[in-house]
Amino acid sequence: MPRDYYETLGVPRTATADDLKSAFRRLARQYHPDVSQEPNAEERFKEINEAYAVLSDPDKRSAYDRFGHAGVQGMGGAPDFSTVDFSDIFEELFGGLGGFGRSSRRSRSGPRRGPDLQYRVDLTFEEAVFGVEKEIEISRDEVCETCQGRGAQPGTTPVRCSACNGSGEVRQVRQTLLGSMVQVSTCPTCGGKGEMITSPCTTCSGRGQVRRNRKKTVSVPAGVDTGNQIRLAGEGQPGVNGGPNGNLYLVIQVKPHQYFRRRDNDVLLDLNINVAQAVLGADVEVPTVDGPARLKIPSGIQPGKVLRLRSKGVPHLRSSGRGDQLVVVNVLIPQTLNSEQRDLFEKLAQSLGSEVRPAERGILDWLKETLGG
Repeated sequence: MPRDYYETLGVPRTATADDLKSAFRRLARQYHPDVSQEPNAEERFKEINEAYAVLSDPDKRSAYDRFGHAGVQGMGGAPDFSTVDFSDIFEELFGGLGGFGRSSRRSRSGPRRGPDLQYRVDLTFEEAVFGVEKEIEISRDEVCETCQGRGAQPGTTPVRCSACNGSGEVRQVRQTLLGSMVQVSTCPTCGGKGEMITSPCTTCSGRGQVRRNRKKTVSVPAGVDTGNQIRLAGEGQPGVNGGPNGNLYLVIQVKPHQYFRRRDNDVLLDLNINVAQAVLGADVEVPTVDGPARLKIPSGIQPGKVLRLRSKGVPHLRSSGRGDQLVVVNVLIPQTLNSEQRDLFEKLAQSLGSEVRPAERGILDWLKETLGG
């Protein structure tokens, strides 16, 4: 029969949340396997963990008070306390000082994945639109071929670290408000390796790695934009203790274009036309990312009107098809006129009359409606 949870923590059934936490701190300091000398410390600590996990959760505590262990065990299984966060309590007990012995030793000695690298790739507007093959040069560490990553000169053998006796970690007694605590940390002499290199490799100076510059041709897909990243698996820093390499992330940066701007997969172009072209209409040539294209300006077009060139935009990055090119029309008003032009405009003014009236909608409204801004 499992022990009563209140009895396990040594608190009454009227205990508050602070009472529970205080009791758990006291018992954790006494029975945590990495600091306790008690022969049954591990089993006792599991019982304390389970009791605190249930009683610190209001819903589980209520079910336990009503139905006992059956109320929190469901269909005969153990209580679910995997989601309870003990980090704040352990932080107080152990000061966040490198973990609790056994697990930290395994993580230091086991294989670990190498760090990732980042490399910025600068593209022109057209390269981002259509994709490009780019040659890049990256600087990264690689396993030393002379010592095969061991750091010792071939023919020699590392010796056991005398500071930690080969364990890779040292223990120190640390005084806290809760009393004496044992601090487990990485051995500063050997860096957690448990051994010392007496004859370092002359190629890598004992690091086990050498710095190399490598050129690589990468394929940048069509449709990328500033901030996009391309992952090259295994092209980062080498792993530790036989672990896999990290990844290389190419971060895209697109240079501004003289004429074009981008809005999602559409390309925006501001086009200046004169008054006559706006009034009478015109067939003009405009630049696109594919080269020059013909665009029909309808007669009577208003400033701010947007004309669309289908499928002249940016390819979709993860699907087929392309965006459009949106041409925003701007009517240029001449600031100087020769005598002939002035005569013509004066005659036109007489013909059109001098009446003015307020506009119901402005250019900004038309732009928002057309572009969805």
